[in-house]
Amino acid sequence: MIRRLFEKRLLGPEDLRPAHDDWDVIGVFNPGAAVVGDEIVLLVRVAEQPHERRKGYTGLPRWDSELGPIVEWVKDEALEAIDPRMVRCREDGLLRLTFLSHLRVIRSGDGRTVDNALGARFEPLSLWEEFGVEDPRITRIGDMFYFTYVAVSRHGAATALASTKDFETFQRHGILFPPDNKDVVLFPERIGDTYVALHRPISAAPFTQPEVWLARSPDLLHSGQHAPLAGAASAWETDRIGAGPPPIRTPQGWLEIYHGSQNAAVPGKVGAYSAGALLLDLEDPARIIRRSTEALLIPETEYDRHGFVADVLFPTGIVQRGDRVVLFSQVVALVGTRVLAAWIFNNTGKSVFAVILFHAADNAALVTLPEVQSISPWGAVVHSGLVMVAALVVTWLWGPGTLARFRFGYEG
Repeated sequence: MIRRLFEKRLLGPEDLRPAHDDWDVIGVFNPGAAVVGDEIVLLVRVAEQPHERRKGYTGLPRWDSELGPIVEWVKDEALEAIDPRMVRCREDGLLRLTFLSHLRVIRSGDGRTVDNALGARFEPLSLWEEFGVEDPRITRIGDMFYFTYVAVSRHGAATALASTKDFETFQRHGILFPPDNKDVVLFPERIGDTYVALHRPISAAPFTQPEVWLARSPDLLHSGQHAPLAGAASAWETDRIGAGPPPIRTPQGWLEIYHGSQNAAVPGKVGAYSAGALLLDLEDPARIIRRSTEALLIPETEYDRHGFVADVLFPTGIVQRGDRVVLFSQVVALVGTRVLAAWIFNNTGKSVFAVILFHAADNAALVTLPEVQSISPWGAVVHSGLVMVAALVVTWLWGPGTLARFRFGYEG
C-alpha cells in the first residue's frame, strides 16, 4: 500500500462558482496536473446541473454550439435511472448524462491549498462535445502542455487532444481515438522515433476482460500499432482498468499509476475504484517489467467513500518536484519504520496495540511537522531522516538481535 502524506480535501463543489447563471456545481474531480514555473496548475473537471427543478421531469443538459448550455426536460416515466451520473431513455435505449462538464484552471503554490480558483475555462464547443468535456490528463512535451480529454456526445465517448503554453488559451487538435475510448495518456517524450500513448478501448461485446492498450504515433495526431498491454489480473480490477496520470520516467522504467474497479455487488451499479502500478521498459514500454498484485491506494477517506460517485479513488494527475529525492526518502522511511515496528513488537510482549500506537504517532507526525506538510521533497527527507535515526539508535544500543527475539525474555 502507498501511505498518504496528506488527506485534506483540496477542492469541493462549494468552492467554485458555476460557469453559468441558474446552474449549480455538483462535482469537482479528476484533475490533470502540471508544474508551471513555481506553481502547480490543476485542470479540474467541473460538473454542473441546472438549478431549476420541474415536478415529474428530469433535466438533460447538453451544449449547443450557438446557444451554449441548454436543458431538455423529459418526463420521469420515459427514463430509467442507471447510476448517479446517467439515465437510459426507454424509447430508444440510449444513455444521457444528468449533468454537463467543463474543465477549469486552478492554481496552487504548494499543491495543498488553492491560490486561485478563477482561472480559464475549457468548455464544450463542437458537436462531439455536446454532452461535456471530461477527465483531462496533462503531459508536458518540450515547452508545450498537451492534454487529452474525453469528448462525450450522442456518438459516444471519444478522446480528443488540446494544447496550451500558459493555461490561459487553448488550441484544439481534434479527436485522437473514436468512441468508445477513454483514459488516454501520453508519454512525455518520444521513444525511438514515435510518440506513445496508453488508451482504453471499450467493447460492447464481452469477449475479454477489460484491458489497457498501447499505441504509437509519428506526430501525436495519427495513431497506429495498437496492441493490448495489460488486462485485469486481480479481483479489484475485474470490471474496469485504465491509465491514471501520464507515465513518469524513473531509472528502473516508466512508472504508470493506473486505476481499476471491481464488479459491483448490485448489477448496474458502480464498483469500487482503486489504484495500482505498472513498471514499463524504458526503451520498449510494451514490455511490463513489474506490476502490483494488490491495489496500492483504495478509497478510505470520507471524500473517497461519499463523493460524486461512492467508493472511488481515481488518479488522474501527478507532478514531479525533486522526484528522485522523494522516491529515495520514502524507501528509507519504510525500512526505518519496519525496524522500529519490529523492535517495539518484540520488546513489548508481542503487543499489537503498542505497534498501532507507534504507527498512529508516526502518521501524526506527517500532518504536524511543518516541513513534512510542504510538498517540497525536503519534507519527506526530514521525516525519513528522523525515522532512520531512531532505527539506527535502537539497533546500535540493543543490537540487531532484538529485532528478531525478545530482549526482556518474554515467552510467547
